[in-house]
Amino acid sequence: MTKLLDEAIARVEALPPATQERIGEELLLHVEQVEHLRAELDKGIRSLDRGEGKPLEIEDIIRRARARHGKN
Repeated sequence: MTKLLDEAIARVEALPPATQERIGEELLLHVEQVEHLRAELDKGIRSLDRGEGKPLEIEDIIRRARARHGKN
């Protein structure tokens, strides 16, 4: 464990139990999200390694992102 994470945990230990629980839940959720993202990246890299990649049209990507997030 890193020094910074050790320090953070030590500080959390000084908080009330309910607050510790909430922080623990949030930390676990964050870790799960990171694990999921890494798994998706690994899947994409394996796909590229198999030669399944295709050229991207950046303007199309920007247009779809703006449509998805409601921005013009």
